[in-house]
Amino acid sequence: MALKPTKKIWMDGAFVNWDDAKIHVCAHVIHYGSGVFEGIRCYDTKKGSHIFRLEPHIKRLYNSAKMYRMEPADISIEKFIAACVETVRINEMKACYIRPVVYRGYNELGVYPLNNPINSFIVVWEWGKYLGPEALEQGVDVCVSSWNRIAPNTLPALAKTSANYMNSQLIKMEARINGYEEGIALDTNGYVSEGSGENLFFVLNGRLLTTPLGASVLPGITRDTVLVLAKELGLEVVEQLIPREMLYVADELFFTGTAAEITPIRSVDKIKVGSGKAGPITRKLQELFFKYLDMEIADAHGWMTPVYKK
Repeated sequence: MALKPTKKIWMDGAFVNWDDAKIHVCAHVIHYGSGVFEGIRCYDTKKGSHIFRLEPHIKRLYNSAKMYRMEPADISIEKFIAACVETVRINEMKACYIRPVVYRGYNELGVYPLNNPINSFIVVWEWGKYLGPEALEQGVDVCVSSWNRIAPNTLPALAKTSANYMNSQLIKMEARINGYEEGIALDTNGYVSEGSGENLFFVLNGRLLTTPLGASVLPGITRDTVLVLAKELGLEVVEQLIPREMLYVADELFFTGTAAEITPIRSVDKIKVGSGKAGPITRKLQELFFKYLDMEIADAHGWMTPVYKK
């Protein structure tokens, strides 16, 4: 998806023009992948533009940075949150995708990173439906990837870091080249992990199942949201290790993520899931999810941050 340039990008506390937002070719992040980031959505709701679950996203950004000893020293979480809001506002966006990044910049080259500065930026752009405009209703065809997710005690799977997404790219490319929309990766023990950029939920015998954080999955913000919504709907929720074969016998499957939102899966390895479209529980969760996003119902959880104050 080609990006449509916006007016300004926030870089280290100042706004610069889109074409002037540059980093040095010797920045540590380019050579060694030393960056962490977030993906956040701003929605054009019935009550104006609101950013969905902004604070948890930025807290996760700072947690990711902490794991790599690269926390921004000169800007607090509160100020970073405010910078995200201001970046949407200064670009006069009604709805957009927000990408904050913290990375190691330019000073010296070498694997040892601690002599390099910690830099950050926030960019926003227009964003459609990640897995296609029909995916939310019709579902997507996926495969089990030949690539496993990262092993424990190699790279921190709980961090949303640039380096981890090299693994995601392998999963995504393999799937797309072979005619699938997305791939599902197993962990190194052979249990179901997640998609290239989405968490995964199962519906089996009326229960909602999802893989635990110990199965090399990112602690997704939308994943957490679905766990809350499931309880509101009175669904039994179980976090457990899930064997591969359960992908083929589940009544319903769906992805969750900031980009994917709640996207049903209609087949895995060309085996139809349920009726081959969004199942009844998936639809109930979608309906409640989008009511919150459109602010049709009260924001009882404090999930929505207004961009433009009246």
